[in-house]
Amino acid sequence: MKYRLVASLTFLSGLHASNLYAQTEDYVDSNLYSQTVFGGTGLIQTPTSRMAPEGSISLNYSDNDQYRFWSVSLQLFPWMESTVRYTDVRNLLYSQSEAFSGDQTWKDKGIDVKFRLLEENYWLPEFSVGFKDIGGTGVFSSEYLTLSKRWGDFDLHLGLGFGYLGQNDNAVNPFCQLADRFCTRPIGFSGVGGKVEFDKFFSGQAAWFGGLEYQSPWRPLRFSVEYDPNHYQNDRAPDLTQDSRWNIAANYRWKGFDFALRFERGNTVTFGFSYQTNFNTLTTPKVKPLPKEVNRYNEIASFDEVDENTLLLELNNNAGFPVRSTQFYSDTYAIFGTQLDYRDPDESIERIGRVLASQLPDNVKKYQVVELAGAVPLITTEIDAGKFKQAAGGETFAFTLNDTYERKGVDDGLSHRYSPAYRSGLGGSVETFFIQTFGNPEAFYLYQAGVLIQGVYSLNSKFNVIGTAKATLLENFDKFNYTLDTMPTPLPRVRTNMREYVTRSTVTLENLFGHSFFRMDENSFGQVYAGYLESMYAGVGAEWLYRPVDANWSFGVDLNYVTQRSYESEFELFDYKAFTGHVNVTYEPTLDMLSNTRISIKADQFLAKDKGVQVEFAKRFDSGIVVGAYAAFTNVSAEEYGEGSFTKGFYITVPVDLFVFRPATGKAKFPWIPIARDGGQILQRPVQLLDLTEKRSRFMN
Repeated sequence: MKYRLVASLTFLSGLHASNLYAQTEDYVDSNLYSQTVFGGTGLIQTPTSRMAPEGSISLNYSDNDQYRFWSVSLQLFPWMESTVRYTDVRNLLYSQSEAFSGDQTWKDKGIDVKFRLLEENYWLPEFSVGFKDIGGTGVFSSEYLTLSKRWGDFDLHLGLGFGYLGQNDNAVNPFCQLADRFCTRPIGFSGVGGKVEFDKFFSGQAAWFGGLEYQSPWRPLRFSVEYDPNHYQNDRAPDLTQDSRWNIAANYRWKGFDFALRFERGNTVTFGFSYQTNFNTLTTPKVKPLPKEVNRYNEIASFDEVDENTLLLELNNNAGFPVRSTQFYSDTYAIFGTQLDYRDPDESIERIGRVLASQLPDNVKKYQVVELAGAVPLITTEIDAGKFKQAAGGETFAFTLNDTYERKGVDDGLSHRYSPAYRSGLGGSVETFFIQTFGNPEAFYLYQAGVLIQGVYSLNSKFNVIGTAKATLLENFDKFNYTLDTMPTPLPRVRTNMREYVTRSTVTLENLFGHSFFRMDENSFGQVYAGYLESMYAGVGAEWLYRPVDANWSFGVDLNYVTQRSYESEFELFDYKAFTGHVNVTYEPTLDMLSNTRISIKADQFLAKDKGVQVEFAKRFDSGIVVGAYAAFTNVSAEEYGEGSFTKGFYITVPVDLFVFRPATGKAKFPWIPIARDGGQILQRPVQLLDLTEKRSRFMN
């Protein structure tokens, strides 16, 4: 099943040490530091240098007088925290045009990042640098340097802020002493918003801030006090008065929740709450069969005595590996199939190996497990049968099960042994979809839900015809007051007329195309496709990918010639045509500080015929969840591009088995695109070789 939804979670606070000073590792656990009203670890209004455990994901809500803040904070690395936030000003309208935005209040999105430069030890404090509201309109734009030091149940913080956090102007800007450009902070924002304002960093007025957090003897309760560097005269919300620069708060922790009651500016009571989890430790209990026991001394004397039907049934039921074809040659037994249940390749191979070891004779010295994508052999896992039986039977501690097998490509000799009984025929599936969008003028949150009904007709083992119908069952997209925006643009409308496509009918044709996927050699794969490729474009294309097994890189090229589909008819086409294609490179860094990450680069021509590069960065957590962000930079200027200045987006990919109680493969991808314009747009090809061949890498598994 395919799922599209957003899970908003949070990280909460609470930290204690029983002695005067506790080493960092003594108090890093799942319940640590408070979240600020803006999101991110800190006190009340101000950040601290503290970092949550890696993988912590948090949702915060804070009601602050005229402001309401929603934020999601994620600890990507032990040294990096990122926060995405929406701010609602409850007494300010989105626009003055009732026909455009009704009575919706004004919303602002912002992105924060914080980096730890020095980890606390016995003598030195923790030291971090942070950036608030980068890449937006800069309403809360600021930079800061912070120090944090713990003494028993007291956590002391001191910071120096610039921009929004420097308005008190009670400190000398040290950077102004280095260069005159730091003495004055530029106003406004460059481009059409959405750009990182590097020229503003650490410039203008500066102010000290800081505070203290105290963990009470009753561990669910802690208190904090801070000195606020803001004077609130330049805030977007009007009439914010400040009778005191001291803010105080009490936080109560209950299970995964953190409730905050605050007294701010000497005159205002505010409140907020959080909920937390961790992407590294997320799991769901599973109901699954016990792995097969291995008897080192098998009573079966020869392969002729093997009941192969029973063996194949066990591989399907116990190992989730339905077999398409088998071959016994020399002292090797090869099976060709697809793993449907166990996404962890080590668990998959252990279960398959246990089934084979329990039913094959000892004169079979080697097992070859060949995983398929469709009818194409992708990867071979070669198991040393004797060593596997020793390790699985607990006869040795000299090596582990992982030491008994090797992952490698499918050589020509083994590939030629694959001879399935393949027949043409019709197949299909039904999947759910959920589309959502935030920050619209008509309503902050719009959604569309329904089913995708897919049919596949296989002409032979290498060519399929695939079609998908989209049926909308539930939506509030009828709130759209307009479809095509009136913003002038020199670019062709390759994406900004998306609203016409998603609202034209409750049943639409998503795609209908012919597709052929094939293996070119041990490490190279290709595909060709033609037809209605996505909801907005039809055309023809081809792709080649070179991807060695378990290499930390891959290289490929895709070429496409497309025509824009009509939003007035399912099968008609508009006149707009474009050649689009890219050189595609992926790389997984080997540095410890960038562990479990992947960088992807696409370079050449986009849908609007602009040329440039898209860079994508993805981080995988232990649960299998992947969080990623991308940005496209082309020869289109920020003014030509329009609002947002350049294409950017975020996504989270979640394994389906985190939602269910039985083992499952597959994943759901939930994108978030703040603003979609026409520059830097990529064809959403219905099939991509990087996805088809993902079993050749452990990154997504």
